Amino acid sequence: MSLKKLNVGIIGATGFVGLDLINLLCKHPKISIKYICAQKNIGKNIISFDKRIKKKLPPISQYKNIDFKKLDLLFLSLPNGEAQKIIAKKYFKFKHIKFIDLSADFRITNPNKYQKWYRLKHKAPKLIKYSKYSISEFIKKDIKDYRIISNPGCYPTSIQLPLIPLLKEKVIKLHNIRIDSKSGFSGAGKQFELKFNFKNLYSS
Repeated sequence: MSLKKLNVGIIGATGFVGLDLINLLCKHPKISIKYICAQKNIGKNIISFDKRIKKKLPPISQYKNIDFKKLDLLFLSLPNGEAQKIIAKKYFKFKHIKFIDLSADFRITNPNKYQKWYRLKHKAPKLIKYSKYSISEFIKKDIKDYRIISNPGCYPTSIQLPLIPLLKEKVIKLHNIRIDSKSGFSGAGKQFELKFNFKNLYSS
C-alpha cells in the first residue's frame, strides 16, 4: 500500500459541514491538510471553532492564497452556486486536482432543472458532464474516473445507505417502500434566515 499522502485544501472550512469534514480528515492516515479557507477569521486557528479538532493545522487563510500546484484534492463546502465558479476557473488549468463538492452545484445534470430548483443560473454547465453524483460507497469502480465528485445531501444519503444493500440482496421488495425523513436545524447551515428564528423553530 502506498504511503504517499494526498495534499488537501478545504474551502468553506468554518461552516457546520466544513468543520465536520476537517474533523474526519484529521483522522485519515493518508490525508495532509495544507489549506483551510474561509471568508472571515483569517489567521485564526480552526480549533477555536471546534474543540474536537486536536491536530495542529494551518491557520485559516483566504482562497486566493492557495498554491494549486501543491494540491491533489480540493473540498468545497460552500453555499449553492459558489463551488461551480471556483471549479470553472481551476478545472482545466490544474488537471491533476480532483474536486469534491459538498453543495448542490453538480447534483443535477440539466442546468435548466438546476435553475428551477435552486433559483440560480449554473455558471459551469459544460463541466457537468465531467462530474459524478452519487454516494461513494456505491460507485467505487466509477468514481476514480471523475475529477468532480458531487456529494448527495442528507435525505438521499440517509435513505439510500440502508435501502440499497437490502434491495441488492433482495431482502425487501421494491414496491410499497415508505420514507419518513425529518431535517434538523443544522441542515439550514449557519447563515441566519427569518424562517429559522427561535419562535418558528421552538417545539418543532
